[in-house]
Amino acid sequence: MILSTFIQALAQILSMVINIYIWIVIIAALISWVRPDPYNPIVQILFRLTEPLYAKIRRVIPTTISGIDLTPILVILLLQFIETFLVKLLFELARSV
Repeated sequence: MILSTFIQALAQILSMVINIYIWIVIIAALISWVRPDPYNPIVQILFRLTEPLYAKIRRVIPTTISGIDLTPILVILLLQFIETFLVKLLFELARSV
């Protein structure tokens, strides 16, 4: 019972973190369209939160097509896959325990 509740709580927190990060990626992508001030603290935070993952993906996959960077879309798809697979797997594991 305790282990099941712990796994459910872990799955729910993981789902929330993934959803928050998806929104961070969306906001960073939208802000990048308007040429933001690089010294703005919000812009710097968004850059620090997204750019490390973007850099890892760009090393593996070419993500620029006709000058358009598709990295945010790939990150969102990857996070949605992780949420669908891992979070649901954790919930199923919690039910079976």
